[in-house]
Amino acid sequence: MTEPVFHAEVEAVGLKCPLPILRAKKALAQMESGQVLRVSTDDPGAIRDFEAFCRQTGNALLGQEQLEGHCVHYVQRR
Repeated sequence: MTEPVFHAEVEAVGLKCPLPILRAKKALAQMESGQVLRVSTDDPGAIRDFEAFCRQTGNALLGQEQLEGHCVHYVQRR
């Protein structure tokens, strides 16, 4: 996967659900429409959590990438 250009980043490694989502929601609230947020997590449930979060909020999930020991999520603000 080619990493999208992102405008803000949240480091949520070491945090368990729902904290990564809450941190992402707070960051997105401070961003402009169309900007991209990069979130790093290591909670195994975060992949499904971010998929559901984006469906429910209307933000676009541009991609998710599993790396060694963590996952990176790219969310575009609606």
